[in-house]
Amino acid sequence: MTAVLQHAGLRPADLLTLSDLPDLEPHETSWLLVDHNALTGPLGRYAGRVAGCVDHHVDEGALPAGAAPRVIEPCGSCMSLVVSECRQTWADVFPRDDDDADADADADADADADAPGQQDGLAKLGLAPVLADTTNLTSRDKVRPKDRQAAAFLCARIRQPGFDPAAFYACINAVKEDLSGLCCRDILRKDYKEWREGDCLLGVSCAVQGLDYLLGKARSAAAFLHHLSCWAEERRLDVAAVMTTSNPGGEFQRQLLVWGVTDAGREAVRTFKATAAHQLQLRTWQDGVLDHGDARFAWRQYELAASRKQVAPLLREALKSCC
Repeated sequence: MTAVLQHAGLRPADLLTLSDLPDLEPHETSWLLVDHNALTGPLGRYAGRVAGCVDHHVDEGALPAGAAPRVIEPCGSCMSLVVSECRQTWADVFPRDDDDADADADADADADADAPGQQDGLAKLGLAPVLADTTNLTSRDKVRPKDRQAAAFLCARIRQPGFDPAAFYACINAVKEDLSGLCCRDILRKDYKEWREGDCLLGVSCAVQGLDYLLGKARSAAAFLHHLSCWAEERRLDVAAVMTTSNPGGEFQRQLLVWGVTDAGREAVRTFKATAAHQLQLRTWQDGVLDHGDARFAWRQYELAASRKQVAPLLREALKSCC
């Protein structure tokens, strides 16, 4: 995150997080959802105050009537949909072409609003997730026309001489895949989402290194499972899942670990295994070293097109049938 934010002169501390918000009454708020289309957990009480949404996940049917914008469609990166929605606003903020902007840079009081540095930073801030989410626009299963359109729109507005999108992606991806400075708990919470189905809670952590890396990070399989158990207890999960992506020897791989922590969670895991194993092409990982009875399974996932956007709904459906 820091590597991307610095291009726009920002730091992680500049971002507003949920922990920064005071305890607000619903009528005091208005929510625009980006990269999800339903408020869940403690935020569920604000669901009626959602004013608009831009998202690329499955529509959960939770948006109030009249929400605007209401953009929910498949796309490799949600940022591509944001860029598409905001192109006119961008043109209003930066109305002049590059030659005019350079010639008139000092001509009026608002010239600094069109300064190359400011527009470059904003364009790079948008371009980074588009490239990261689509593997530099090479993922055939993810890339949609709006991803390519967004990347072209943003690249055209970067004035840095010799700017190379491929090199920019390589730099971001190297930082993204570097988990060396994180402990196991931080890896589990770095890219984490959770959903409630009835009285049951599902949590899915995504990691950009394989299970073998995570076990090495923890120093043993038992230690890694202890960290995951503690995380599940901290989040009060019924089902804890870990999804990994890695590229050993240049081969893209996915792995999936699913753990039913409670009785309902274990039943959900059994249901998930019975209903999703064929669809996701799941094969036991490392001779079942992380498996335990019918409560915990680790698989290599050969259906490479199925990311969390596809796997989480299957887990949620299994959990829904048990809670």
